[in-house]
Amino acid sequence: MKKRLISLISLLILVAILHNSCSKEDNTPPAAKTKTELITKSSWKFSDAKVGGTSVAALLQTCQKDNVLTFLSAGTGTADEGATKCNSSDAQTSPYTWSFQSSETILFVSTPFFTGGSSSFTIVSLTDTELVVSQNITVSGSTQNAVITFIH
Repeated sequence: MKKRLISLISLLILVAILHNSCSKEDNTPPAAKTKTELITKSSWKFSDAKVGGTSVAALLQTCQKDNVLTFLSAGTGTADEGATKCNSSDAQTSPYTWSFQSSETILFVSTPFFTGGSSSFTIVSLTDTELVVSQNITVSGSTQNAVITFIH
């Protein structure tokens, strides 16, 4: 009986050792999100704008800084005027289309988001929480490169 008990315990220990040595840990990191997944994750709000490394956010109208941009995976989006409108007759929301161009280094939107700006933005960085783009903006006849940051 004792011999049988020792054999059973030995067998259980062997099974446990084999089970632990055969199981694999999944240490594979999750796949990086695509730019489309990152940009469409949720709506974007203005955070800052810089020209020549200096913030010019204080020079922008509140009605522009409170706008909310929503990018949908189908290549469409909505610009919401936010709490304040620059022109009271403007619609609260405006649709636009968007796409990535030049190996996803350029963000093209069908309508400019800023006065004096264009429809193409160079993507500086795009993360889960921050979208940083740049573009040349012409103000009072002077063209300067602006770096604009949006956040969730």
